[in-house]
Amino acid sequence: MAHERQRSEYLDDAQRRQVAAERSRLLWVAEWPTWLLIVAIHGGWFATLAFRHALGTALFTLLMIWWCAWYMSLQHELIHGHPTRWPWVNRLFGWAPLAVWYPYRLYRDSHLQHHVDSHLTVPALDTESSYVSPRAWAGMSAPLRRLYWFNKTFAGRMLVGPALSIGTMLAEAVREPLRGDWRNVPMWLGHIGMLGALLWWIDSAFGVSAVYYLLAIAYPAQSLAMVRSYYEHRPAAQHKQRIVLNEAGPVLRLLFLNNNLHLVHHDLPSLPWYLLPRIYQARRTAYNARSGGFHVQGYAGLMRRHAFRPVDAPVHPHMPETEQENAYDVESRTADV
Repeated sequence: MAHERQRSEYLDDAQRRQVAAERSRLLWVAEWPTWLLIVAIHGGWFATLAFRHALGTALFTLLMIWWCAWYMSLQHELIHGHPTRWPWVNRLFGWAPLAVWYPYRLYRDSHLQHHVDSHLTVPALDTESSYVSPRAWAGMSAPLRRLYWFNKTFAGRMLVGPALSIGTMLAEAVREPLRGDWRNVPMWLGHIGMLGALLWWIDSAFGVSAVYYLLAIAYPAQSLAMVRSYYEHRPAAQHKQRIVLNEAGPVLRLLFLNNNLHLVHHDLPSLPWYLLPRIYQARRTAYNARSGGFHVQGYAGLMRRHAFRPVDAPVHPHMPETEQENAYDVESRTADV
């Protein structure tokens, strides 16, 4: 909740009154929409497995992709303190590796670090940055540079975006113990053990092989989830102008649990997903002014304009060039965390 107290400094009096009014509603206290979401996602995931033969391969696969991508959105809500005030209770509903790739604790820790708004988009500081530093770019091979350029297209984000993200995460997981840092090894062993047990059970009980689940379900689900993060942040001098307001359609709003209204979420990270549109609509003009016009009218337009054309460059435009400046910048910014 400390993040929300910090963000409240950015709200004007009218915004504070609107938030206070929403807090007073029974909807905030009961959190029944999030409880309903938990039942729907877990129940839908299991029911789709149970009736996979009746559904047919194509419909079964599409539904499983949806459930796994939606599960990742649910995990995001759990991390931010929903539906209960007790993190250990919330964690119970997002601990299972249904979406495969990321241990819950790793996602929780890295995502909360991402919520330091002054670090947004800065490589090595923003854990969810899609940019690289000039120094890292200078050391890349030509094929890797092309891959990063492709990742800046909408098609590339869906095709190679998950591989880049997963590969970077796994490489860091291997490097940590090699550097003598064993803190995350128990987390990874637990995650791998749970994932192995889950994949064995899915195969033995429902006849869905581990390879099929990983490549035909979990990877496309990660691709679908990464649609939201495509052009979600941009480099800008004012850190609030780095955060998008995307007025997506109803299907993707539901899939992403309104996190497409990303500036509202960064302002009030503990606000439940179902209240984000109310806060935004009440202060729509003010929010779009604060975002510096970083407003997108849905994901279809992004897909049309940037299917194979990069939305911007992979190199962060405001990174210091020299090694001394970089070292000082990282040290000072990390101290802020």
